This record gives sequence, structure tokens and C-alpha cells, in this order.
Amino acid sequence: MDYRVDDKQLTASVFLSLVNQVWPGSYDADRTQEALSRTLNITAYDGTKLIGCLRILSDGYYFGTITELLVLPEYQNKGVGSTLLRLAKDNTPTMLYFGSHPETEGFYEKNGCKKGMQSYTIEKKRK
Repeated sequence: MDYRVDDKQLTASVFLSLVNQVWPGSYDADRTQEALSRTLNITAYDGTKLIGCLRILSDGYYFGTITELLVLPEYQNKGVGSTLLRLAKDNTPTMLYFGSHPETEGFYEKNGCKKGMQSYTIEKKRK
């Protein structure tokens, strides 16, 4: 596995290939590229294939959040997500706050994350 911190070479097409295998949907490539340019992207590759990605959105001082941690299903439970999370801890300038689905809480707790405040959502439809 090849892990890259602050992967500036990550393109929307490569990222969307991963996203659509984990969260299938209709995503705009230009807006995705813009979003990628605003986050610290920590990636995992098996050869040239993107198999995992963790993105951090941060103000650089007070606040940082993990926007998503994605790993291809066939690479889950093989340490990829744990390595991405460790790299996030080692390379973020702030504390990280993030939400979790109930089924993934055990993963985060196993990796030393502490359960804290409850998360709320204000939904907005994508344009």
C-alpha cells in the first residue's frame, strides 16, 4: 500500500471512482474537484488504484473535521482505514471533530477516538 498525506494529485475522476463504489450517487466532477482543493486529502493506493481516502476540512487553528473516511469494501478490515485515521491524527493542525454512523462507532473507538458530543444535521440538497 502507498499512503499519501496531502495528496495534491488526487483528481475528481479518481476520487469519484472510489466514492461511487462506497456511496453510489450522481456527483458533479467540477464541484468535486473544487471540494478536493479545500481539504487535506490522505489517500491509500494499491498500485495505481485508489482504495481509500480520508479528507479533513480545517480552519488551521480552532477546528477540523473529517468529512469522510472511505475504503473500498474489498479492502475493509485490512488496516487501511486505521492507517488513514492514524495519518490524520499525525498530520492535522487541530483537534478533529466528526460524526459517525452507529455501525462504525466501534472502529473509531478501537482506534483511540473518544465519543463526544452528539452530531446534528442541517440538510441541503445538492445543486
